[in-house]
Amino acid sequence: MSITDRIARGLESGWKVIDGATLTASQTHEADVVVIGTGAGGGTTAEILAKSGLSVILVEEGRLYHQKDFKMNELDAYASLYQEGMSRVTRDGAIAILQGRCVGGSTTVNWTSSFRTPEPTLNHWASQFGLDGLTPDAMKPWFNGREERHTISPWQVDPNPNNDVLRQGCEKLGWSWQIIPRNVKGCWNLGYCGVGCPTNAKQGALTTTIPGALDNNATLFHGLRADRLIMNQDRIDRLKASAMSADGVTPSGVEVELKAKHFVVAASAIGSPGLLLRSDIPDPYERIGKRTFLHPVNATVAEMPEAVDPYYGAPQSIYSDEFNFSRGVDGPAGYKLEVPPLHPAMSAGVVPGHGEQLKADLTKLPRLNSVLALLRDGFHPESPGGTVSLRDDGSPVLDYPVTNYLWQGLRDAFYKMAEIQFAAGAKKVRLMHLDSPWFATWGEARKAIDEMPMEIHRTRLFTAHQMGGCGMGSNPRESVVNGFGEHHQVANLSIHDASIFPTSIGANPQLSVYALSARNSSRLASKLLS
Repeated sequence: MSITDRIARGLESGWKVIDGATLTASQTHEADVVVIGTGAGGGTTAEILAKSGLSVILVEEGRLYHQKDFKMNELDAYASLYQEGMSRVTRDGAIAILQGRCVGGSTTVNWTSSFRTPEPTLNHWASQFGLDGLTPDAMKPWFNGREERHTISPWQVDPNPNNDVLRQGCEKLGWSWQIIPRNVKGCWNLGYCGVGCPTNAKQGALTTTIPGALDNNATLFHGLRADRLIMNQDRIDRLKASAMSADGVTPSGVEVELKAKHFVVAASAIGSPGLLLRSDIPDPYERIGKRTFLHPVNATVAEMPEAVDPYYGAPQSIYSDEFNFSRGVDGPAGYKLEVPPLHPAMSAGVVPGHGEQLKADLTKLPRLNSVLALLRDGFHPESPGGTVSLRDDGSPVLDYPVTNYLWQGLRDAFYKMAEIQFAAGAKKVRLMHLDSPWFATWGEARKAIDEMPMEIHRTRLFTAHQMGGCGMGSNPRESVVNGFGEHHQVANLSIHDASIFPTSIGANPQLSVYALSARNSSRLASKLLS
């Protein structure tokens, strides 16, 4: 056992951590605040409230995994650390959704990219949703504080060859590029961030705010599914939850009730609306679950003349915002260009083809590079996002129609990504699209993209970013919470995660969640202690 394992040391010291799988009898517990979810929002909230002297109970549906469990094994990690065993998709199956399901949430499995909310996004929120308190100047100290807490700074090491393809291509074409800030400390540059950091270098909630909360007498239940918030007149009285068996997915039959003065929901842009819908939380204007955004992602793959070993080194270290906001906030769909790592199992799932063709393509994996585009959704009337609703079993599911407006953005992104890869010296480029062959020249690719059908299930789409569904705004007719995450109708309910974003943000969202949650939790602590 490593002496640097913060979780192992804390467990040995007597942290109050309860594994739902070990519970044999139904029970009730009480605290000042119950926080549902342990990702960027829940972890931040729990630490700030616990440090203020409030008693806090954290609830996590996933299990507690830490350094000893992170063995750089894709198949085990995807099955245990991700929602629905990494098989979560939109209702029509058109978009794969990568989302964490473990203590630390998606901050345990993300690729460490950490961006401030872009200024055009914050200004749009202020002008369109009455969120005047979230201007760039107002948010600056909160970003500063969270960057210090999570050791966020631009990556100081040279980009790996995979990311350097994006840099080289942008430089050849005269397009802007920048270095990605990462939340790491003592990073070994292994490249397996997506399956849990085996060296505790990643400064996500698992290694920072969750230990910070537990050091201040918070209680953590993991393997405990939040089923329903129970109202008593105009306030929430308690949370009803189900303990999960050791497999992490089957309820054991043991029920846990958690009572509190205040409840903070931080269960993600899919989980939080789902919980509120199951709970029949007052929703007079039917806003819960509406305007849920994804940053839909498409990608290209290139065969480079030399090995780029896309599975080693910092997964993401170069980005380009050349096409993100340059055509106006509410103009054509903007997108951020980044590079994904290509590990064998993930590559087999996203590279088009099957059988001998896929086998032949993946034998070239050491020389394959990919570029992806994060489409910025929610800023244009033809980009209204999707809707979270409930399946018959009460689990949440996202309907997300891909509009013509978004298809135009996806087609444009295909052009730019292929052009970048050829400019960087690619021998061949292929779209992650079922109808795409390998192209030998940029001219050939450009002509084919002109005619390529932009359709679901033919264009490979995926996302690791879920936002909205409990949007914030000053007008209760158009939003679920105010600018501090306080529910418009329920006095003792706050929401502290990406579900409160009124649009997507046009950048990887974890730092935005950290900062907003710190701001809103600090206000909540003051109110509860007054």
